[in-house]
Amino acid sequence: MTDPVITIPEYARIGVNLASPRLGSRAVLASDEFFAAKERMLQDTEPVFIADKYDDNGKWMDGWESRRRRDGGNDWCLVRLGVAGFIHGVEIDTRHFTGNHPPAASLKACRSDSQPDEATEWSEILPAFGLDPNARNFAEISNQGPWNWLRLDIMPDGGVARLRVYGRPHLDWSKMDAGAVHELSALKNGGRVVAYNDAHYGDVWAVLSDGRGVNMGDGWETRRRREPGNDWMIIALGAPGAVEAIEVDTAHFKGNYPDRCSVQAARVVNATDAALIEQSINWDTLMEEQPLSADSIHRFEGDAIAGLGAVSHVRLNIHPDGGVSRFRVFGEPSL
Repeated sequence: MTDPVITIPEYARIGVNLASPRLGSRAVLASDEFFAAKERMLQDTEPVFIADKYDDNGKWMDGWESRRRRDGGNDWCLVRLGVAGFIHGVEIDTRHFTGNHPPAASLKACRSDSQPDEATEWSEILPAFGLDPNARNFAEISNQGPWNWLRLDIMPDGGVARLRVYGRPHLDWSKMDAGAVHELSALKNGGRVVAYNDAHYGDVWAVLSDGRGVNMGDGWETRRRREPGNDWMIIALGAPGAVEAIEVDTAHFKGNYPDRCSVQAARVVNATDAALIEQSINWDTLMEEQPLSADSIHRFEGDAIAGLGAVSHVRLNIHPDGGVSRFRVFGEPSL
């Protein structure tokens, strides 16, 4: 028996998971987490089922699971997004929850500098909708925000393997120091992966995350190239800016790091992602090919960076293939 083919909506394919711990998001409070901790629901990893794993409260499950309610109410979980963002769609994943999934769920949101309480005015961005068991349940959001707090209600109880909130981070650049150097490519600053030619291993979104990779799976890695050419990734910066420095981190990539890398760039207005892919091969060179080494942070600045002025998009070329843990573009925003 084969698994059913899942159609992934566009907002989930191109959007940033705003609920990811990589962005600092966390499950703050839950009405109940008797069987499985609320924090598991936000993990970036895919949910797993371990048949013979039990703990003191019963069957161990990879997600958030409440006990069976007998009072007629419903369970809920409060989530603080690491960065405020515009929400385009959500995924409520019930994989491995079969006889213990919630039949329905809803989502509320608010914008607040402090933890919401009884006086908080919530906006219902997703009315109650039915959930299938052992499935990835997707729903589009029309009231997009920006929001930084969410309340997931499940009706009446049960387990959710993962909550993923797809959209784009919101950063008010007008409140930032315009004369300072910022990490223009960072997810938290609105950077996003537009496209790539291959991502056989790892997680492409990790490449724009904070910190260093925790292992080889925490980064972007392509398959072994058996034909001429090179692999590439296109990144939209959070704000246009004049690039002053670039960092390429090959943490944990030792026998599979790229031999060299180069970067192209352009300032692009109102182009579709498909158009960017076609145009990017002809963009100006921001950084000529530079050698890379295993498991190291490589910083390029000064004469290594061409003076192209303000750019909005960059194309990282790795020669010929391999893995990159983190990629960072630093510059002064031009707004």
